[in-house]
Amino acid sequence: MTTAAPSVFRRTLIAFGSFRRIFKDPEFARAVAQLTTNDDAPPPVVAPVAPAPAIPLATAAPDAALLLLGLLQREGRLVDFLHENIQSYSDQEVGAAARVVHHGCQRVLNEYLTITPVRDEPEGSRITLPRGFDASAIRPTGQVIGEPPFTGTLLHRGWRVAETRLPQLTSSHDLRILAAAEVEL
Repeated sequence: MTTAAPSVFRRTLIAFGSFRRIFKDPEFARAVAQLTTNDDAPPPVVAPVAPAPAIPLATAAPDAALLLLGLLQREGRLVDFLHENIQSYSDQEVGAAARVVHHGCQRVLNEYLTITPVRDEPEGSRITLPRGFDASAIRPTGQVIGEPPFTGTLLHRGWRVAETRLPQLTSSHDLRILAAAEVEL
């Protein structure tokens, strides 16, 4: 059973979360380094917990995502940063740019969203997942065999949006314009 690749937005969140965690967690940094130097190795296999019944998919309206992406661009220049080819820049230059992007994007998250951890325990804690745990909030990895309860180590606390305070817009506002072109006269 294969799973669809995460969306660009989800991959961006994963990248920023991983970037921060690499500096805080030497073991995680070692695992990432091993993944990036072992390009020929097959990806790790994660066994599914249980086959899920087919659920009809709903189409997500892009408005809120485009609005949030526009805010991240306006305050943190996130789209500019991600579209920049950073291969020719030094680590110090990338780090300085990342600091600016981080500060602006963090300001957007703090102003427009209340984000809380999915789990309250510190990372590295041993936890038990009971039968019927919320699989949309908790993703078991590694050797998932049998039926819950499962006991394992909390690798990431997860994040959930507790409150959203996105601004209201006029009906004429085109959300597809993430940043207007600038013309100096």
